[in-house]
Amino acid sequence: MPASQKLPSRPPSTRIHVCSLAAVPDTVATVNATHLMTVINAQTLVETPLTIEPHRHLKIAVNDISIPQEGLVHPRSEHVEGILRFARDWDHAGPLVVHCWAGISRSTAAAFITMCALNDEGTEALIARQIRSASKTATPNALMVSIADDILKRRGRMIEAVAAIGQGEMAMSGVPFSISSRIFATA
Repeated sequence: MPASQKLPSRPPSTRIHVCSLAAVPDTVATVNATHLMTVINAQTLVETPLTIEPHRHLKIAVNDISIPQEGLVHPRSEHVEGILRFARDWDHAGPLVVHCWAGISRSTAAAFITMCALNDEGTEALIARQIRSASKTATPNALMVSIADDILKRRGRMIEAVAAIGQGEMAMSGVPFSISSRIFATA
């Protein structure tokens, strides 16, 4: 194919690693992460590890709630837009680690949102199934997913995909897992 007819390039596939707050140091070190996404309440925000450049660490301060509650910060569009910008700016030169307190709800929602932003429409169900396959406890935060579905104009497909995998197994903390950032087949 002549150079003038090449298809637009897409970033390569790299791993997205999801874990709890307690597993962040080991996960970042083990996978040689270049990017970190922290989605946790403001009182628990973590310092950027020395191995990650500060501009490659997104900090989203929200509580793990799906309906607004007095005294807590519920996920809003500006939080999800921050996740989407960070996902699109990720150069895929190295792994991305996403964490929340337990590695079950906010982090799995952020990973799902990231993957939906990086992949074509129509892959939402496949992405959700891959997350479920990688984690028995994953239960993406429904409000975060709903906001992302609206921003990405997925017409309910993200919401339906997460509903289809159902709530994960009950646990105090999820087992760290990873998934490829790229899906090459449609659902």
